[in-house]
Amino acid sequence: MTSFSFSPIGILQSCYQEKFGIPRQPRLETEAVSELILLPPYNDLNSLRAIETFSHIWLIFVFHQTASATWKPLIRPPRLGGNQRIGVFASRSTFRPNPIGLSAVELLAVDQSKNRVSLLLGGCDLVNGTPILDIKPYLPYSDAIPNAYTGFAPKAPAEKFKINFTAKAKQQCQAFETKQQGVTGSTPLDLKKLIRQILSLDPRPAYQQQQISERIYAMRLYNFDLRWRYCENDEILVLVLEE
Repeated sequence: MTSFSFSPIGILQSCYQEKFGIPRQPRLETEAVSELILLPPYNDLNSLRAIETFSHIWLIFVFHQTASATWKPLIRPPRLGGNQRIGVFASRSTFRPNPIGLSAVELLAVDQSKNRVSLLLGGCDLVNGTPILDIKPYLPYSDAIPNAYTGFAPKAPAEKFKINFTAKAKQQCQAFETKQQGVTGSTPLDLKKLIRQILSLDPRPAYQQQQISERIYAMRLYNFDLRWRYCENDEILVLVLEE
């Protein structure tokens, strides 16, 4: 059987530093801007000519953090509570025979600065450092199918929780936003909104989602550890942004 070898055309930089906590589908969060830095020889502006005429693009990428893991024909999707098995090809599991993924994301801008060519993207669900194999324009007339049905995931996951912040976490969010704006000069980041979007979808494994305990959860976001805990009455309390 013929095998194929591919080289990345670029590397994605995002605020997500680890798999835990990343939205499970693209465009479920709207605040974070990711950057796809093109690698030579693909960092030629001619290769991007007219791409700015599209509002969204497809990213074909590698699940590089799980590429060495063994795949199985049956998996347990979080949307089914983690206790029902379906076929791997009926899922978007990261554990696949070929660790390749597909995401439709918003194209915000083409950037040529810092001696590099890159795309600024919104709504990415990819970990920092993800290798990108290809880019294709999103075509609404062909790619969007209004009467399609979607098996065990008919709708976007519902937001389950009210998100509150300690006074310290609020201050830290404001300080980070100010610092980030000074570094990038880009559209101001609403960090509290981003955190709400991430946590309201409950990033915990399915088997833990019915539990209330004093356990403190953490995920690596940007250059800090976001720490929170689950409280009664469907409340999440953001505790601290710990560098």
